[in-house]
Amino acid sequence: MKKFILLFVMIPVLSFAQGEEAQILLNGTVSAENNQIKNVEDPTDNQDAVTLVFLLEKLSYLQDQIDALQSSVGIIDQDGNTYNIMTYCDQVWTVQNAQMSTYRDGTPIPEVSDNTEWANLTTGAWKYTTHTIGDSTPEKLYNWYAVMGIHDTDPNTPNKEFAPEGWHVPSDAEWTTFENCLIDSGYNYDGTTTEDKIAKAIASTSGWAETQDYPGAPGYNQSTNNSSGFNIYPFGTITPEGIPVNGASNSVLWSSTEADSANSVRRILHWGTEYLATSSSELKTNGFSVRLVKD
Repeated sequence: MKKFILLFVMIPVLSFAQGEEAQILLNGTVSAENNQIKNVEDPTDNQDAVTLVFLLEKLSYLQDQIDALQSSVGIIDQDGNTYNIMTYCDQVWTVQNAQMSTYRDGTPIPEVSDNTEWANLTTGAWKYTTHTIGDSTPEKLYNWYAVMGIHDTDPNTPNKEFAPEGWHVPSDAEWTTFENCLIDSGYNYDGTTTEDKIAKAIASTSGWAETQDYPGAPGYNQSTNNSSGFNIYPFGTITPEGIPVNGASNSVLWSSTEADSANSVRRILHWGTEYLATSSSELKTNGFSVRLVKD
């Protein structure tokens, strides 16, 4: 008798919730086959149903939390070095320069300190810059052969991977995507969203040669630099002859894009200019800094 009364009470309640035209089918359980359930309140108890709007709001909040976490949790390379990372539009970048001494599989990237040997390299190598900033340690600068994992002179040997698992050296196109993201997001020093004026937004807040003449340059009022968090320091470069130069005046960063058999594409940030410049005529025996982008 109790079971019959329970079913009798439930039927009109469910029919009212579904509207007069809804048909509730009872096949041992209550069913709402082929009917949308409308006017559901937001949940208050653990077993309550949720609306689509409520679910999407929660998913959006969760994604915001993931993005915030992603912007603060770094990566560890094959040598145990840790790097901070940040998200720029759809890309995730390291915001510190690479400092590995080995390729991904543990194969050494040799340090070559002799200038003549450096000048004649066709395989990967690194060399310390002689310029330091504050209490920083010298930076490792790499030739382009290291960036591409060219570890021996045998053309039939597969190249190594420079970056740790899940990461790679950005291509020229990926650098352009990064630049456009910052421009479109209002990181030009003058607030415009046309042309490339992002130099101050990506430069470190110290270490640059000073200028009073170019308000958009990293050397102008350095404390206002680095609004994007990308934090490029001016450690200079290694010339094709193996000589460290231009500390405090610039930072040059490799792309993985080859221009021709002798040259590759790079980006350069200069103390006295407002833009991140591109060049496709840089000899592969130069030593430059390297940033990484997530696969």
